[in-house]
Amino acid sequence: MHICFLTNEYPKEGFPHGGMGSFVKTLAVALVKKGIKVSVIGLNYTSKNETETLEGVRIYRLKRSTVKLFSWYFNFKTINKKIKEVHKTAPINIVEASELGLAFIAKIKNIKYIIRLHGGHHFFAESENRKINKWKGFQEKRSFKKSDAFVAVSQFVKKHTEKYLSYNSKPVTYINNPINTELFQPIVVNKQEPKIVFAGTVCEKKGVRQLIQAFPLVKKEYPDVSLEIYGRDWFFPDGSSYIKMLQEKELPQLGEIINDIHFHGAVKFTDIPAVYATAAVCVFPSHMETQGLVAPEAMAMKKAVVFTKLGPGPETIENYKTGLLCDPYNPEDIAEKIVWFFRNEEKAEEIGKAAREFVLEKYHLDKIAVQNIEFYNSLSK
Repeated sequence: MHICFLTNEYPKEGFPHGGMGSFVKTLAVALVKKGIKVSVIGLNYTSKNETETLEGVRIYRLKRSTVKLFSWYFNFKTINKKIKEVHKTAPINIVEASELGLAFIAKIKNIKYIIRLHGGHHFFAESENRKINKWKGFQEKRSFKKSDAFVAVSQFVKKHTEKYLSYNSKPVTYINNPINTELFQPIVVNKQEPKIVFAGTVCEKKGVRQLIQAFPLVKKEYPDVSLEIYGRDWFFPDGSSYIKMLQEKELPQLGEIINDIHFHGAVKFTDIPAVYATAAVCVFPSHMETQGLVAPEAMAMKKAVVFTKLGPGPETIENYKTGLLCDPYNPEDIAEKIVWFFRNEEKAEEIGKAAREFVLEKYHLDKIAVQNIEFYNSLSK
């Protein structure tokens, strides 16, 4: 069997990537270990074509078009050409993309095309309080019509997406994103400092602003605490930086405690466990998620985790048993949950142990890889 993932985010040394890239890499390598041939096709971070094989995964990074207004057309043309080339030499069984990914893909006979619901344009419109962009909305609907089947990474993303888009009576299955529990496992730290750690794209929908607003409330009770923020910056449509906005508008209101808030930028995926290891509490107050990788990654390391109570939060954490759930729009509630962990160290340790057991049961990489292979096989029959 040959699976081809379409993504521009496959991790590349020296370049930041998001959860989509982490997911594809984790699953792709696991599939290769089970004897599945895997290719990844996407646009390059740089202006040239590159091909390499990493951990058994064949990666094709294609030169981006710079033609104004029509770059989308030429980019899809390039991707279609590469799919055809790869299929000719090593027949592809499944092409997998995210929500908008199939919009202008030319379907080839005997290949099944699927969409994995990572959170598309319609999905996030509500949480970001914005209108649907007509062009992106058109692409997403067109992409959904082309898909032969869908994979939902949580029950929530399935239900929420179908409020806006039709699955067109095609098969829809539910498979969680996998967590590499060998990479994300407990790390013993000699001296645990009172650090609050956030990891993820630094943007509004991840709840970073509310976390910063919660920090002074925690600081009042625990003066030695620091807030460590890891992740790539997000940019507004005009090109301005979200982190710079926070530094200019939010942080000055906090006085001297801004010296205990640190922005570390993006880190390599393999370095994330070391980041979580430094945390007394990991906090991810997202306004909206499809499943989220960071919370179960930290849970796999037996960390005290505060996650959003919205969206798939209750699917990921059982409140006060495997972590704590917060209102991501309420800084007071975020602070209250963080403080609870600091006050209840023994209970926090119990919760951390239960969290890892939960992740091993629900998100174990080997188990999720098998579920994906079974689903791919069912489509290929």
